[in-house]
Amino acid sequence: MSKSLVLAEKPSVARDIARVLNCNKKGNGFLEGEKYIVTWALGHLVTLADPEQYNKKYKTWSMEDLPMLPDNMKLEVIRQSSKQFYTVKEQMYRKDVNEIIIATDAGREGELVARWIIEKANVKKPIKRLWISSVTDKAIKDGFNKLKDGKAYENLYHSAVARAEADWIVGINATRALTVKYNAQLSCGRVQTPTLSMIAQREEEIKKFVPKEYYGITANIKELKLVWQDSNTKDIKTFDKARTNKILDSIKGQDAVIVDIEKSNKKSYAKGLYDLTELQRDANRIFGYSAKETLSIMQRLYENHKILTYPRTDSKYISDDLVDTLKDRIKACNVGQYGRIASKLLNSPIKTNKSFVDNSKVTDHHAIIPTEERVLLSNLNDNERKIYDLVVKRFLSVLYPPFEYEETSIKAKIGNENFIAKGKRVISLGWKEVYENNYYDEEEDNDEQNLPIINKGDILKVISIVQTTGKTKPPAPFNEGTLLQAMENPVRYMSDESKTLKKIIGETGGIGTVATRADIIEKLFNTFLIEKNGKDIFITSKGKQLMELVPEDLKSPALTAEWEQKLSLISQGKLNKNNFIKEMKEYSKTVVKEIKNSDETFRHDNMTRNKCPECGKFMLEVKGKKGKMYVCQDRECGHRKNISRETNARCPNCKKRLELRGEGDSQIFTCQCGYREKLSTFNERKSKEKSNVSKKEVSNYLKQQNKNKNESLNTDLADALSKLKF
Repeated sequence: MSKSLVLAEKPSVARDIARVLNCNKKGNGFLEGEKYIVTWALGHLVTLADPEQYNKKYKTWSMEDLPMLPDNMKLEVIRQSSKQFYTVKEQMYRKDVNEIIIATDAGREGELVARWIIEKANVKKPIKRLWISSVTDKAIKDGFNKLKDGKAYENLYHSAVARAEADWIVGINATRALTVKYNAQLSCGRVQTPTLSMIAQREEEIKKFVPKEYYGITANIKELKLVWQDSNTKDIKTFDKARTNKILDSIKGQDAVIVDIEKSNKKSYAKGLYDLTELQRDANRIFGYSAKETLSIMQRLYENHKILTYPRTDSKYISDDLVDTLKDRIKACNVGQYGRIASKLLNSPIKTNKSFVDNSKVTDHHAIIPTEERVLLSNLNDNERKIYDLVVKRFLSVLYPPFEYEETSIKAKIGNENFIAKGKRVISLGWKEVYENNYYDEEEDNDEQNLPIINKGDILKVISIVQTTGKTKPPAPFNEGTLLQAMENPVRYMSDESKTLKKIIGETGGIGTVATRADIIEKLFNTFLIEKNGKDIFITSKGKQLMELVPEDLKSPALTAEWEQKLSLISQGKLNKNNFIKEMKEYSKTVVKEIKNSDETFRHDNMTRNKCPECGKFMLEVKGKKGKMYVCQDRECGHRKNISRETNARCPNCKKRLELRGEGDSQIFTCQCGYREKLSTFNERKSKEKSNVSKKEVSNYLKQQNKNKNESLNTDLADALSKLKF
């Protein structure tokens, strides 16, 4: 009897699919049933070959060999996971396997994971595609009942290959050219370089910013505050101090006359459903999570807990065919704190509208929403609960009616000058009921007040009139949330570009994709081109120098946006992949030539007098995302040693986070304010205090800090430590 081979992206997803398909027989790297064999990748099992696979001379980095432009790109099996590749290949070649069902993540990168394995294995069997947005049992069953022909996704595969090959052709050649030219570990790429450029531009704006003082006038009346308004510009502040002094003199001692009261009923609608970028922004703003951490948490909620849909989406809408499932999704989250809100929705007909249901605005995947799988909140850790809470509340809020309020605008005269006051009276909480007065809106209007009963024509006694002052503020430094937003919409960093290019970048969704932006930011940290100060991101000296060395057009968001648009055209079958790669090769020649002919220089300004124990060269001191370290300046050596790491323990004097320096028994907590405390003393002090954090937990926490994992590092213990008052 012939069987279908199902190829999943990860073992956990493979196990879920195998259970649904009744594949209970365990093999070495696969699960088998009567009709199906389910096997899995471990992410990518196959990748593009390193340069030395084309020619052994490329093992030595030399400017004379650049650019490296192979006629045909080769694939190689990733050594660390080669055992699983050969297991998958063996299953593909089984005589009883008559077709392959690709069940990797439903997106460009997921398609590449599977197709590269199939291509490297050189298997020529019919391909079908499982395309689902959640891994619940129901979604898997429905997906297998609606399998697509693999040919429908060949253009998506070509687009994925084009992206990978372009990154190799441009990134590897430019990185080698920079590294060899300046004898330093320098790297650049089609997305990371314009991202770094945006950070540099923001810092330059802040540096050049000159604050200007502005002035306003406030009149205080019993139970009311009136603010002066320019009768021409309607602005409530001016940069002309002499003018405000003149106005103050002219209205001194006069009463306020109410000349107009306007009341209007207004509605405010809930924000749309989450796509990945906005979820990462909110998680960073509210909880301080990095983009990578949020994606890692979302992946667990999708893959392990199965309570949220596919995370890597750039859509904030759902399609019509999901409307009938909304009731089941509400029932799934009708637990705990969400019970009252969910029950209200279930007790009346569910209403949808174009603000979140629109087929034309759903791309590969719809918005992030709850699945039909009932949630067990007790199974979620603190980080998972927080992200789940954001998604569920956003989902429930769009199903609620609008927030309704009556807005009152008061206009008054004091002498010949106009003054205003605003207030609101809530008519119906609507969707804001979902948040129970805990709505984190970054654009909340705080100027409104509770107004007393006032009528037109009333004359009110002015108690005091004061001049208010303030200073204009520079743009805020980027944090991970605002940087993601800039990557998604980098138009303001394209002042010299044409309107056509700005339109293109709007259509392509910015630079990078929802699936890659978190990794790009992480790479900039890991290569010490950017660093953090609190939540704020700053470019390092190395990053600033790199901006002087890379070709000008590689810094522009416009170039990578054009490439992203062409990749989109390839996925739609409107552009030939080979034409795009040919263009990338020509561009690579230009970049290498420009770097070769450059007269710029690079200088390490973070060189220490500490010698590398491996090669004897002086080490560089760098600030990583989690602390400081020494890094060997020699690229081929690559030795690293941690100096200190930032912890969640707080300084008892200034309350800032403490750094942990040293090794073993000599480890010591230090603070920039000068406070110092030995780790042993810290442990003794903590054990004496009435807290839930034990000596053992502190020890485990310190071990956790040592681990360099990609997953979220904001553990429950870290949360507990951060709440302690040291």
